[in-house]
Amino acid sequence: DTLGLSQLYQIRGRVGRGTERANAYLFYPSAAALTHDAAQRLAALSDHTELGSGFRIAMRDLEIRGAGNLLGPEQSGHVAALGFELYMKLLDEAVAEMEGSSESELRSVRIDVQIDAWVPEEYVKYERAKIDIHRRVASAADVAELEDLRSELEDRFGPIPDPVDRLLGMQRAQVRLAMAGARDASFRQGKLTIGGLDLLPEAAKELRDRIPVAAWKSGAGTVTVPVEDEPQSRYEALVHVADALAAVTAGAGE
Repeated sequence: DTLGLSQLYQIRGRVGRGTERANAYLFYPSAAALTHDAAQRLAALSDHTELGSGFRIAMRDLEIRGAGNLLGPEQSGHVAALGFELYMKLLDEAVAEMEGSSESELRSVRIDVQIDAWVPEEYVKYERAKIDIHRRVASAADVAELEDLRSELEDRFGPIPDPVDRLLGMQRAQVRLAMAGARDASFRQGKLTIGGLDLLPEAAKELRDRIPVAAWKSGAGTVTVPVEDEPQSRYEALVHVADALAAVTAGAGE
């Protein structure tokens, strides 16, 4: 009752090797002395005794402990470097490759603009539902799919809070930027820069008509827009520039 679920599973897995039958005995003071989490851990071990139960044990462990800051405003490790939505997208692509299915038609666009966008615990209380929402947002390949998801969230959980609105908006921007052929979007020193573009002269002119402060550098393939160093301003600029680029680029549209 003082060990974690993964530790208990590993200990149980260390017996019964070879030709000799063996047993693992797990002792605890009494059922009354168990905490709620400890009772859940022992119940998970009791429920999953067959071979190959590791994944189900891991998912049960996630349910018991929660996903922590993985889905919150603070993230850590390799997920922080990638962003959770891109991380989930990379996982989806890896699974699709292993299954031999086709990948998404749109390229992934790396977005690094320091914007808080997540599903708050007070909006969706269940970790599994939060993970599913993040996964669905990250895998959305068109604007219509995102709008359908927005309507579903409003119906299930109520009015969309600002962090979720930004989460949906950033994925919309990623879809739009992918349509425009962009590779990445980043904010540095008061400027939003969209890279990897190949704009035709008429498209570059139309972009300047829509956003007069936008600077197009054909040699570098970048569009740069000055933005106030404030999260909401960065978010609004990203969405505005993404919509404009999708509109002026060949093949843009819903």
